[in-house]
Amino acid sequence: MSKIVIIGNGIAGITAARHIRKLSDNEITVISSESKYFFSRTALMYIYMGHMKFEHTQPYENWFWEKNKIDCVQDYVRAVDPEAKLIHLEAGNAIPYDKLILALGSQPRKLQVNGNDLAGIQSLYSKQDLERMQEATAGIKRGVVIGGGLIGVEMAEMLHSKDIEVTMLIRERNFWDIVLPEAEAKLVSKHIEDHGITLYRQTNATEFRGRDQVESVVDSNHKVHRTDFVGITIGVDPNKKLAETIGLETNRGILVDNYLCTSQKDIYAIGDCAELRTPQPGRKPIEPVWYTGRIMGEAVAETICLRETEYAPGIWFNSAKFFDLEYQTYGEVPNEESTEYISLYWEDQGEHALRLVFNTSEELVGINALGIRLKHDLCDQWISDKRSVNGVLNNLEDLNFNPEFYSKHLKLAARELKLQAHV
Repeated sequence: MSKIVIIGNGIAGITAARHIRKLSDNEITVISSESKYFFSRTALMYIYMGHMKFEHTQPYENWFWEKNKIDCVQDYVRAVDPEAKLIHLEAGNAIPYDKLILALGSQPRKLQVNGNDLAGIQSLYSKQDLERMQEATAGIKRGVVIGGGLIGVEMAEMLHSKDIEVTMLIRERNFWDIVLPEAEAKLVSKHIEDHGITLYRQTNATEFRGRDQVESVVDSNHKVHRTDFVGITIGVDPNKKLAETIGLETNRGILVDNYLCTSQKDIYAIGDCAELRTPQPGRKPIEPVWYTGRIMGEAVAETICLRETEYAPGIWFNSAKFFDLEYQTYGEVPNEESTEYISLYWEDQGEHALRLVFNTSEELVGINALGIRLKHDLCDQWISDKRSVNGVLNNLEDLNFNPEFYSKHLKLAARELKLQAHV
């Protein structure tokens, strides 16, 4: 029987723990300084908005862990001794291990400008960040969110839900156009503005002003924005500091092979902190999304308990909500036009949109959907099968996840896209 220690209790670490338990009787210890028990990080915004309590974000009852013999420890890891195979905790005790899994997650990037140490300026990543934000925004009137992306729009929605006047500063011409094609980026930008958010494009913060508390933000166009709170959402970086103290090889993240093993035997890295040395074609070496963390957790559990198992993420997928506008993306959807792709796009009154992307052999490689919920397994299958333009457009309504709400939109989309494709 081996002693398995997992540092980090996010989706990657907890998936590893659960699958190790399914596959073996190994001793499992999960250590986290953030919380004792696993919770859904994406649900933090709903706690702030009053839709949920913290306990509602925990997928498993607290008794689940003891019943399944998974020891959950809430403490800060002070050091790791890989030679002695010991984890030294802030509380003073040490935990031995045979196999160590680092599921350290990410850390928010800081904006290095004057005044960034003023009170009322923060990111949103952890449970503690949420608590700080709840305290900092109680009773305020104005807030500024710097940066776009998924966390940025979530923070804007959170503040807006408290009747706080919200301004967003983004570097792009349209919201998230480093990811979204121009049409989708414009649609999402308008949707955000229609919900009462003031959106300033192609700008960034250059200075924070105030005495002890932030009072204003100066942007790169020299405009001064009065505010009582600033949310920084300019991206995250892999949390690799602990790995560096151990002597593991790192780059942007903790470098791992296709079996998620680091440069030291018996130490693995999974989730947001892991950087693949040789990612699959078309995939990035670091992909900090929920489902890749889950697949990594399953793969490392099989490697430790059964046989060496390569990490195989499958078709790229992501989903989000921009206020009440649902977004799904599958496969390859470039944000700029390219001669390597054939892109068909349909939009209906700025509320629904569908983009189908084919390669030059007219094989499906990617899908974007806004305001329409598609069947995940079928999108996955069609891309894997390299379905033809005809095969997609003649069966488009099969993708409909909920016929009661979306059938008319896919009918309209199919009709328009057939004209574009000359089918």
